[in-house]
Amino acid sequence: MTRRQAREFAMQILFEIQLGNGDVEAVLERNRREKNLKATDTSFLQQLVHGVLDNISTLDDIIARLSREWDVKRLALVDKTLLRICLFEMLYLPDIPYNVSINEAIELAKVYSGDDSPKFINGILGKVVETPSLYLLTACKTPPPHK
Repeated sequence: MTRRQAREFAMQILFEIQLGNGDVEAVLERNRREKNLKATDTSFLQQLVHGVLDNISTLDDIIARLSREWDVKRLALVDKTLLRICLFEMLYLPDIPYNVSINEAIELAKVYSGDDSPKFINGILGKVVETPSLYLLTACKTPPPHK
């Protein structure tokens, strides 16, 4: 599985979990079976899902600070999920360049969200790139992501 596929599957799994459709491990396992994925292929996928869930309040705080005109609770769930995944990558996975994470979020938004979503997501994430240390400090105050 490519990282792009892992991001797409992570978005779908997190979306389903947020809708209240199951336990994290059960949803991951069902998706593994349905997509015929080997356990060894799902390491990055699991890292994204658990990392977002373990740090969701920090990620949402950052989204709330950056989307001044939008209440986080009112954001489209797909957009919020993509922002969470990308912010998790940017703040907790230093081996992935910011531009890669942002590009992946924008490409997924083009497929799964509204016409204005890619621009909105790019604007929010672009603010993090302008002063990443500000957001890294926030992320460092939270426990490390689940492994």
